Amino acid sequence: QVQLVESGGGLVQPGGSLKLSCVASGFRFVYYAIGWFRQAPGKEREGVSCLMTSDGTAHYADSVKGRFTISRDNAKNTVYLQMNSLRPEDTAVYYCNAKRGPLVNFWGQGIQVTVSS
Repeated sequence: QVQLVESGGGLVQPGGSLKLSCVASGFRFVYYAIGWFRQAPGKEREGVSCLMTSDGTAHYADSVKGRFTISRDNAKNTVYLQMNSLRPEDTAVYYCNAKRGPLVNFWGQGIQVTVSS
């Protein structure tokens, strides 16, 4: 059974930090590109960051560049998103994603991140 389980979300003040984790199971994690998406209330889901398998290159949305860092630990089947200098506009449900080719796409259940004073 394929599972992606996120953790580490919560409430944080502006300027604070959080580290999201996503543990994968049920598939060969090392062969998948992995990423984080988010969806704020009333908005479409958007890509935040992804990590490619081909060359290990990380990509970031312009809105999070320099503040967020994606990483993976293949031995633990885990992907992380370190989020620093958080802003109220980062408030959203964050989703973990694993993708291989155009047809195989797995999602986590999502976790809430709220940035507020």
